[in-house]
Amino acid sequence: MKYILPLVVLLLVFSCKDMNISKNTKPLWVGYNDSLEVAANKTHENPRMQYKLIQSKVLDKNDIFLPFQDVVAEISVSDYEKWKPYILEQNIPTIQANIKAGKISYEALVLFYLYRIYKYELNNETTLNTILALNKEVLRQARACDKELVSSPDKARHPIFGMPILLKDNIDTREMNTTAGAIALMENETDDAFIVGRLQERGALILGKVNLSEWAYFLCSGCPVGYSAVGGQTLNPYGRKIFETGGSSAGSGTSVAANYAVAAVGTETSGSILSPSSQNSIVGLKPTVGLLSRSGIVPISSTLDTPGPMTRNVVDNAILLSAMTGKDLSDIKSVDTFKNYTEAVTSASSLEGKRFGAFSDLIATDTIYAATVEQLKAFGATVVVFTPKELGLPGFLSILNIDMKNDLPSYIQQNVKNKNEVNVTSIEDVIRFNQQDSLVRIPYGQALFEGIVADTTSSAELTLIIADLEQKSRAYFDEILEQYHLDAVLSINNYHAGYAAAAKYPALTVPMGYKSTGEPISLTFIAKQFEEDKLLELGAAFEKVTNIRKMPKGYN
Repeated sequence: MKYILPLVVLLLVFSCKDMNISKNTKPLWVGYNDSLEVAANKTHENPRMQYKLIQSKVLDKNDIFLPFQDVVAEISVSDYEKWKPYILEQNIPTIQANIKAGKISYEALVLFYLYRIYKYELNNETTLNTILALNKEVLRQARACDKELVSSPDKARHPIFGMPILLKDNIDTREMNTTAGAIALMENETDDAFIVGRLQERGALILGKVNLSEWAYFLCSGCPVGYSAVGGQTLNPYGRKIFETGGSSAGSGTSVAANYAVAAVGTETSGSILSPSSQNSIVGLKPTVGLLSRSGIVPISSTLDTPGPMTRNVVDNAILLSAMTGKDLSDIKSVDTFKNYTEAVTSASSLEGKRFGAFSDLIATDTIYAATVEQLKAFGATVVVFTPKELGLPGFLSILNIDMKNDLPSYIQQNVKNKNEVNVTSIEDVIRFNQQDSLVRIPYGQALFEGIVADTTSSAELTLIIADLEQKSRAYFDEILEQYHLDAVLSINNYHAGYAAAAKYPALTVPMGYKSTGEPISLTFIAKQFEEDKLLELGAAFEKVTNIRKMPKGYN
């Protein structure tokens, strides 16, 4: 895969304001001077949003978009408008029903999303810098789904069949390189990750790969979330350059919010699904560690890492989760499950009689959270207000440091097929590689990578830290859950993601509202290990009575 764009082209001042998708437009995209945009953000109240650059210095979007140029150019506005009511913001069961009724096809579904991606990502005033690669085989695969439906219309299929899915670009795919947003891995060729294989076995269409915080936000300290050297700065559709995207699954969150696919897959170590889901007003589930395989995913921590579904609604979240499950013998923590997650959200779920724990400090400091607690009570739930004991997470960073020091070399050895083109095998190698061109490769530094090398925690010490934090974090939640017989604890966004991570407990975040500025905010449900079905049922009940999510203006 070639990404290198001559710097002379990148320095051209070019506005794509009036760009139309056309067969005759060559090139489709030209780099522009983003210095004025960067300067405008220098006074942003959030230091992490005081960008050094917005567009990538190495990614040529033409490499992504030219392969489908002629196909997308054939889509008329009337085609798009005809398909729109059957797809835009619709959940998977509704889309499947529309396809079965002959209103749209799987091919039209893919074309609809490609049209939106081209429409918004090739315009420098609306681009979210979120698409890093498109699967060149996806239209052929969609047509195969259409043929199968015609030949066997009554065959039982998984609901994910024929649904276009985007993947965070630290998840291995055979058709597209896996970069983790890092220039050091730009040529990384792999086989499919286990969860990608499960999706494909059940008929899902892998539409493409999306941007992320480089190395899953474990490279630089205090730098912008959603930034990678490969993809540039991911932007939030609810407020480009105004609100953070959340990280590290920034591209997964922004692409789903903007309706670039049916759903996306993210990954989380501590907050990396919950944060971008909350910031982009979508539903995100961080599963119990082990419910979904981690094989074929660029790691931070084999102790804490997990992939998870990111969707616009709870039923789609359950469907995507179920499509990725399965025991992976190559992942020591992988488990099999016989739970029916889709049944949990399609049953007549209700808040009546449910019991929740609410943090007293959040009620006192966040008016949207406080109002939501009262809403839950009005719909028949019992809410116990509690003040948790103070709990630090000493040694948490060392878990990430030592795990990544060991897990990244293992990933490279086991997964990279073209080691002659990926010339790094360790954290030290990546540090040296980045130092060769720090302005392009690490404009925000690599303090966290340097911290990995400096960490001298021993294996014995790490084992004690992991066990200690797991026990304390579980007690942090269990004390209130068990004392008051609660179904879940209620948090905001990723506020308690670190505790859930250390406990290896699942967490589900669902849109809760919008601040006066328009920034999204979400309610996060936390429960015990392998209670994803309960969380999804609670999330579905909450979503049904509140119906909070709104599309981002400018993307509808």
